[in-house]
Parts: sequence; structure tokens; C-alpha cells
Amino acid sequence: MTDAKPPAAATTAVLPDLGFLATSGTADLQDRLAGQLSDLTVLQEHTELLTRARGLAGTLAAVLASGAALLGARRGLITTTARGAGRPVGLGLDRAELGALETVPAEHGPFAGLLSHPGEPGQLLITDLAEDPAAGPRFREVAGQLGLGACFALPLATPEDGPLGAAAWFYDEPAEPDPGRRLLARRYCEFAAQLLARQLDQERAEQQAEALRRGLLPDRLPVGAGLRMAARHLPAALDRSAGSDWYDAIPLPDGTFGLTVGSVAGDGLGAGPGSAPGAAAAMGRVRAALRAYAVLEGEDPVSVLGDLELLLKTTEPARTATALYAWVQPEERRITLAGAGHCPPVLVTRQGAEFVETSLSAPLGMLSCWEAPGVEIEAAPGDVLVLYTEGLARRCGPTLHAGQNALRRAAADAPREVRADPDRLCAHLLAVAGADGGTDDLVLLAARFD
Repeated sequence: MTDAKPPAAATTAVLPDLGFLATSGTADLQDRLAGQLSDLTVLQEHTELLTRARGLAGTLAAVLASGAALLGARRGLITTTARGAGRPVGLGLDRAELGALETVPAEHGPFAGLLSHPGEPGQLLITDLAEDPAAGPRFREVAGQLGLGACFALPLATPEDGPLGAAAWFYDEPAEPDPGRRLLARRYCEFAAQLLARQLDQERAEQQAEALRRGLLPDRLPVGAGLRMAARHLPAALDRSAGSDWYDAIPLPDGTFGLTVGSVAGDGLGAGPGSAPGAAAAMGRVRAALRAYAVLEGEDPVSVLGDLELLLKTTEPARTATALYAWVQPEERRITLAGAGHCPPVLVTRQGAEFVETSLSAPLGMLSCWEAPGVEIEAAPGDVLVLYTEGLARRCGPTLHAGQNALRRAAADAPREVRADPDRLCAHLLAVAGADGGTDDLVLLAARFD
């Protein structure tokens, strides 16, 4: 009979039982992995909130709020460098408290050293603002006034752009955020800095385009005997506008004036907001050409618009424009005008306000040949001629037609002293229309006959 082999247990029973060590090591590893996973989840949630922020102001506010949540702080302050106009934004700080913090010298303030050292990952940690000499006397004084106990700050910088700004968070009592929280906040700020760089670039481009658009319009209106003028121009935001409006008052050699308003459309059929800068540049070219035509043949509005239409079709074939041109003789109080697909002007009189109905015609550049007769009217002393673009009318009512009628009623119902002053009348009509929320430029030009 063959001998049976000893049971396996007999050979292993003498070995120490290390199962508890393996279990303990796995648990520690699992705890660390769970903690890291939780941190990544929290970080992802806050970065997603940041990507949904709208505009530079929304981005700065989101950085402050998320940083405070990650660090367990209650208040915060963020600023951008000169590239971002150095704007301070606060969390849990009112205007007076922000002003007090701005009086702290930069070398000892909440951003000390974080705005001037590109490429360094630094941080500022002052665990006790009342006692730490690194805070500086003024910072300690302000901290005491505002009830700030501790400060933790991080730079907002990218390798390509250098320092873009810095964010500081404040604790009500002396405190020190633990290393894990500080690491999360640093990773968050590294991500936020990339988004902030794009926001600052976009805002700077929009500011430059806005300055260009405003620079294409008159910086002052001419002064002439018998005629007082005022104007308003409120451009729509570049991310909402697909066109560009103009106004102009052109003094002519014989003492008369050419008054004009108009609107240049975007880059053709289906053009969206991205075409706004191109439309603004085209508006500048169209307005410059119109000024030249006005000097040459300003007494004939039909010829002026006819020449403008030919120029538009030749040099801007993908665009259309609406326009209104009026030749004004102040001494005779005579107005000769023509319009191309444009809103009818309003003549404000002592009895009320009425539309000056121009002949129906298509916008410039839409048909093979533009043609429309002119209209001539005479004004009485004290009458005001109001020229405007579609953007104003659309802000006055749910439809263009309703908005035009609301605008006329607003002019007619204006107090007598308001109707006597073109500048006050412009302000009154803007108040009726509302200055915000439009997707079109708003232009208003008023001329009063004395």
C-alpha cells in the first residue's frame, strides 16, 4: 500500500500568519486611493463650474468661490495685473472693505511677491495676521479692522503669459489650511490661470474693437446758426451684433448740413456675431464715402444714396446697408431727404410728433439698381427732426412697427422743456427704449430748428 502524503496544512502550520499585514496594507492603500479619488472628484466639480462661468467677471467670481470652498475659507480677494486693468474682486467683502485692503502696500499685502515673479510657483501663507511680522504694519492694522485672522494666497500665472493675477483667501481666526487643501487649491489655480489668460485676451480684443467702432464715428457735432444737434450711439456687444450703425452731421460749403444715419449688415446671408468687427470696418468705409458724396452733391439726397449704393455693390458685394440722408437748410428750415430701406424719421412739433414718410425702397446693395424719389418738408421754429436706426425702434416695442410707433408717442409725450432741448430729448428717448439688452446697435440723431 502506498503511503499517503501528509496534508498540506502540516507543512504550513509552522509559518507565521501574515494575513493581517496584507489586509492592513491593502486597507491603507485603498484609503489613500479613495482620498485621491475624492479629491479629483471635488477638483473636477469646481473646474466644471469654472468652465461654465460667463465673461471675465464671472471667471474671477468663480475662482474666488471655488477657492474658498476648497480651502475652507469664508472671504477672499482676487486681482489681475495691468494686463487685466488691475481690477479687484471680493468675496464676502463690501466696497469699503475692498478699499481698505487696497491701501495695504503691495510688498506686504495679501499678494506680496505673487504678481512680479514669473515662472515661480510661490504662495503666501500668514497663519496669524495679528502676530506675524511678515504681514507688515498696515496689513495687520487692516486685518484687525476687518476681523481677518489668517491669509493664504496663490498666483494665477501661466508659463506663456507670466503673472496674470493672484487670489487670496482669508480666515476669521488664525489658521493654516492642511497640505492637501493647499495642493487642491494650487491645482485649481493652475487650471484657472489658463482660462483667465484666454478671457483677458478676449476682453482686450473686444476693448480694441470697441474703441475702433467708436473712433469711426464723429467725436463732436458741428455748430451752425439756426440748428442745434445732439446724438447718441450705443453699440451692441460684439458677441451679439452682426452689423454696425453710423450717424453723421456734415457741414457743407454753403452753410447747409447733411444729416445721415444708417446700418451696414454683416458678411452676407447668415452672418452671425463673428462678423461684427468686419461690419464695423465696412461701416467706416461707407460713412467716409458718404461724406465725400455729400460735399459733392449734398443738396440731392437721391444722388448721394445712389452713388453710395454703386460703391457698396462694387467694393462690398457681400453686404447690404440701410441709410437715410437729409439735406438741411437751417435758415429756410427746409429738409430734403431720401431713405433706403430705413426707418422713417420723426418730426417733433408743438402739436406732437409725426413720421416723415420716405418712399418705400429696398436697402442698398439688395437689388440690381436702387432708386427712390426724395421728400421735401418745411419745419417750424422749435421743431426737432429725429433720425434713428432700427436698433432704437426694436428696443421700444416687441416688433419693429410697434417700436416705431412707441418711439413716436414717446417723443410726442415728452415735456415741452425736453422737446426744446435736443440733448434732453435724446436722453428721454433712450430712457424709454432702455439701454441694455439689444442685439443691434442703437443710433439717435436729433436736430432742432431755432
